[in-house]
Amino acid sequence: VQLQAFGGGLVQPGGSLRLSCAASGSNFIIYRMGWYRQAPGKERELVGHITSGESTIYADSVKGRSDISRDNAKNIVYLQMNSLKPEDTAVYYCNALIRVGHLQSQNYWGQGTLVTVSS
Repeated sequence: VQLQAFGGGLVQPGGSLRLSCAASGSNFIIYRMGWYRQAPGKERELVGHITSGESTIYADSVKGRSDISRDNAKNIVYLQMNSLKPEDTAVYYCNALIRVGHLQSQNYWGQGTLVTVSS
């Protein structure tokens, strides 16, 4: 199973951005999908995630201006971020808890996509 993230780039403060991440492979079940980010010099942190039942949680830093959704038929998770701030600048990583076949579920990571918020 592979995760591939799309989107990212340079955004002005106050702007919006939409990231997407697609899971590909065969014979797998996705339980939870979400996003983490890592700013320069900082540890990776959770942005938010969505469960298979579409329950969501968000980090306090993005709550109220972010929305995570998923398309279960296409195995895609989206991150919509609004009112972006310079402190949102980071590499964003897609994450998913996936079970392949009868194996134990484990975390998978996408390749990361850079989001830069700057004027």
